[in-house]
Amino acid sequence: VQLVESGGGLVQVGGSLRLSCAASGFTFDDYAIGWFRQAPGKDREGVSCIVISDNNTYYAQSVEGRFTLSSDNAKNTVYLQMNSLKPEDTAVYYCAAEQGPYCDIGFEYWGQGTQVTVSS
Repeated sequence: VQLVESGGGLVQVGGSLRLSCAASGFTFDDYAIGWFRQAPGKDREGVSCIVISDNNTYYAQSVEGRFTLSSDNAKNTVYLQMNSLKPEDTAVYYCAAEQGPYCDIGFEYWGQGTQVTVSS
C-alpha cells in the first residue's frame, strides 16, 4: 500500500495550490481518503475527506469554501484544490486512507506528507 502526496510548495497569501494523493496497493473504491495537516508545535488537524464510492466530501470549518476535494478514480488519485490561501494554512499536509464508505478516525494508511508554506 502506498500513498504519495505531491503539489506542495511556497505560495503567497491569496494564492492557490493543488495537492495530489496518488494511491496504490488497495481497492481505491472501497476507501475514504482524507487530508490532514500539521503545523509546527500544533496538533494534527483534519482538513477534508472524500468517500470514493459515493463522492461524499467533508471539510473542516477552517477551509470550507476555500478548499475543494475531488477524485479521479481512473487514476486512483485524490486532489485537494486550495484557494485563497492564508498564512495559517502553512503546514505539512498528509493524505490517508480508511477502509469503508465513511470518513472516521480509522485511517490506516498514510503518505509521507508535502509541505505547504503561505507567505505574507
